[in-house]
Amino acid sequence: MDSPYAQELRVAIGAVRSAAKLSQSVISASDKGVVEKDDLSPVTVADFAIQALLTATVHRAFPDDRFVGEESADELRRNPALLARVWDLLQRLRGSEELCALPDSPDHACDLIDWCGRGEPGGPAAGRVWVFDPIDGTQTFVQGMAYAVNVALLEGSKQVIGVVGCPKLAADAQGPITNTSPDPTGRGCVAFAARGHGTYVCPLAVAGNDVQARRIAPLAESAARTPLRAVSCYNMLSSGVDDAHLLVNAQLGIEAPGCDLLSWALRWVALGLGLADVTVWVYKQRSRTGKIWDHAGAMLLFEELGGRITDVDGKDIDLGVGRKMTANHGFVAAPKAVHADVLATVQRVLREQGKGHLLA
Repeated sequence: MDSPYAQELRVAIGAVRSAAKLSQSVISASDKGVVEKDDLSPVTVADFAIQALLTATVHRAFPDDRFVGEESADELRRNPALLARVWDLLQRLRGSEELCALPDSPDHACDLIDWCGRGEPGGPAAGRVWVFDPIDGTQTFVQGMAYAVNVALLEGSKQVIGVVGCPKLAADAQGPITNTSPDPTGRGCVAFAARGHGTYVCPLAVAGNDVQARRIAPLAESAARTPLRAVSCYNMLSSGVDDAHLLVNAQLGIEAPGCDLLSWALRWVALGLGLADVTVWVYKQRSRTGKIWDHAGAMLLFEELGGRITDVDGKDIDLGVGRKMTANHGFVAAPKAVHADVLATVQRVLREQGKGHLLA
């Protein structure tokens, strides 16, 4: 890819490949070091180790940049045994420092994690901010199913690169895919994009820095209605209005369920690789919002194909308001040519179901 962000992409892809090695070593272990966060979601030793790894690697290359990430080191500071496991996991990458950087000590690892865990994306004047989700889909990860490592770079709260490592998804996967779809290649994939330069995919497991990237064809610009294909998460999350999602699909003539994935980053990857072209998500409550690390960067994969992403009110997604995306409610993503029709269908279905209160 001929992009002004070539160095950033090289660093991020190398870091994601190293992160995938760590995650795969944990996924094969019987004890994954799972602890429960305050919101009752699970976190593993891999989440902590990968966030430290990503931060150390990017900071070495771009020392003036700032960071936002999902995890904080509070639990590690309270639990020396858990911190020791995270440190031991990181040591497995000693000797691989050409692709990644490692913390100098357990305390340094905690500091790096907290740079992200206490970071804020800021607004238009924020400068360069990297956003990490070390394991997106921890719930499926601990079961040996699909998950992702998500890395984004924002400039002034706008996505400029996105890199998503998918250890369980082949670069040449055909849809529809699910959390349990096998990867016959055993190599996984990395999907990546730079603003204005398209979306690409390459194998995750390669020798050295050999990228072998394939550019994904852009979406058709014609407004002619072709069969649409959905990606969503069915019957695994309590936060969404599942019946509305299914009715929207039916009214759009979409054969449900299509791609069925827990991880938000993987849902954006499915859209970015052309395995689906529509996703709709309506939260059950207006107070519920997305979190920046689940979406930043990964959304760019679809936008670079010609996709349009708004919330259910038709507002553009604002990544500058904070760690929680409080300026938006839900998501509607579709090719630009049909997005208005999809959005109108979503809003009509919600009103007909007596759920108009979920719209602004």
